Amino acid sequence: MRMNPVYKREVMVSARSFRLALMLLVFNGILALVALLNMYSTLAQVRLTAEIQYTSFLDLYLFVAALEFVMLIFFMPAITAGSISGERERQTLDLMLTTKMKPAEIVLGKMAASLSTMALMIISSFPIIAMVFVYGGVTLRDIALMLLCYMAAALFAGSIGICCSAFFGKTTMSTVVAYGILGLVVLGTFGVNQFAYYMSGVHTDGNLASIGQIASYATSGNCLYLLLLNPTVNFLMTITRLTGREQAIASVTTWFGHHEQTLIASQWVLISILLQLALAAVFLWAAIQAVSMSKNTGKKRR
Repeated sequence: MRMNPVYKREVMVSARSFRLALMLLVFNGILALVALLNMYSTLAQVRLTAEIQYTSFLDLYLFVAALEFVMLIFFMPAITAGSISGERERQTLDLMLTTKMKPAEIVLGKMAASLSTMALMIISSFPIIAMVFVYGGVTLRDIALMLLCYMAAALFAGSIGICCSAFFGKTTMSTVVAYGILGLVVLGTFGVNQFAYYMSGVHTDGNLASIGQIASYATSGNCLYLLLLNPTVNFLMTITRLTGREQAIASVTTWFGHHEQTLIASQWVLISILLQLALAAVFLWAAIQAVSMSKNTGKKRR
């Protein structure tokens, strides 16, 4: 089986670069620092009270996992947003398109190389996350489910970045647009539900509702399902279930008023991951089409 030449080149260049080593150092350094400080504060509390609160170590796992997720979401668009536009700026994209490689091989090779970098960052953080195994409460199955959530979010965020990179000629512009789209998905879906929640409470029975009426009747309606697109909500649902805190957030349907418990709500995490993977495929397809247009434009010029 022939290896994708773009993927092979990107991996070799990345492995030899100082940027990757620095990224791993910063990424794991922040995680290790936060984990050690959290553990130190927990042990200091034990010395004062002579009581061991095992929930504190689950808090350590929750905090470190959330911090890692935020950094992955933050790094992924930055890695992929310059993948195609960077080739344009170096004037090497036209040379790549004159070879026998198809546009799909270029886009998928770039995406696979970015995911490999993300996978390396996740795997390198295992020793830090495994600190919680010393005290128990988290199983390997829990870690595997969390990693699945990580990879789905990384693929979704990365596909947005590479799609913007294919459509824009400058890396700066593609990075700004990629972060804008990701911010719209993360904050916009939450904001729409918050607005619908507020409006439905204010206009209950055509009158200005009291706080009690808002709590009783407010609902964001079908806008709630926009949160299926939000990788942050999916991660929050996953991590709270892994730490046994279903009662704190029994269902996403309780976030913005009262909603019926539907099949979608009961299988929220699985449906959200599948939907994000489907959208990632759409973004990658759009990126392939944009590179194909560049190839056809180059042929017309020649």
